[in-house]
Amino acid sequence: MKRSLLLLATAAVGFGQAGAQRLEFEVASVRAAGPLDKMVASGKMHIGMHIDGARVDIGSMSVPEMIQIAYKVKRYQVSGAGADGITAQRYDIMAKIPEGATKDQVPEMLQALLEDRFKLKFHRETKDLPVFALVVAKGGPKLKESPPDEPVAADDPNAGTPSNQVKVNVQGEKGAVITGGQNGTTKVAMGPNGAMHFEMQKMQINALAEFLARFVERPVIDMTGLKGNYQVGLDLSMDDLRTVARSAGVAIPAGGPPEAGKGPADGASDPTSSIFSTVQQLGLKLEPRKAPIEILIIDHVEKTPTDN
Repeated sequence: MKRSLLLLATAAVGFGQAGAQRLEFEVASVRAAGPLDKMVASGKMHIGMHIDGARVDIGSMSVPEMIQIAYKVKRYQVSGAGADGITAQRYDIMAKIPEGATKDQVPEMLQALLEDRFKLKFHRETKDLPVFALVVAKGGPKLKESPPDEPVAADDPNAGTPSNQVKVNVQGEKGAVITGGQNGTTKVAMGPNGAMHFEMQKMQINALAEFLARFVERPVIDMTGLKGNYQVGLDLSMDDLRTVARSAGVAIPAGGPPEAGKGPADGASDPTSSIFSTVQQLGLKLEPRKAPIEILIIDHVEKTPTDN
């Protein structure tokens, strides 16, 4: 049970279809990715997208995550019945950028891959949706800025390690240390009753807003005006973890009967729940509002891609 929660914790760190002259990868191999728990056990996680010259390496991504990169949208902007059943399966993709194209055009090539191999079809709508505005609380922020990155020595074994090569050091049942990725070193410590404490070494506030959106089941929009990188500590309850598990298609069994009339989904948007209190400890606040959000609504997508 605790190992499953640690696994979940590691995972919890523009629109428009291309026209007739769309760009495509010169070649692309799409394969089902191995189980995340085996990657955690090995201490090396191949997650995210890395571009090295003409080589594009996408590791352990679901179709909705690829859609976010391809169409430059946030997680909460991908919706529709066509998305059901495609979240759990993850894929490894190796592709080659054609001569004359640049890495900035990779999202457009990924659009073509999703349309051809997964038969993706969608339409766009703008809707007024409930959101949370992440704002500075009365008294000001209580955040410590991250120190500048230390230069990496040429003989360091980690020198040149791609940013998507996330490494996880599981420390028994106590927690884990995650290195690599945009937030620097992240420490995850197990607490009582399945709670977890996260310490992110280097996090931008817009990234924090995206992280928090996983736990409140609605968009979180950064309205703090804060720039730079910060050291961020968050305490998350079992109910918070169940919320992010649902969004990832993972079931975490309840440790006991829920409170009468209040399930985890309601608690996720309850201002008295732990995610709200831990944000307040940072000198920030989540305020409920409504805002127009452009949504990519999936009409159709295949669960299994066509052959390579």
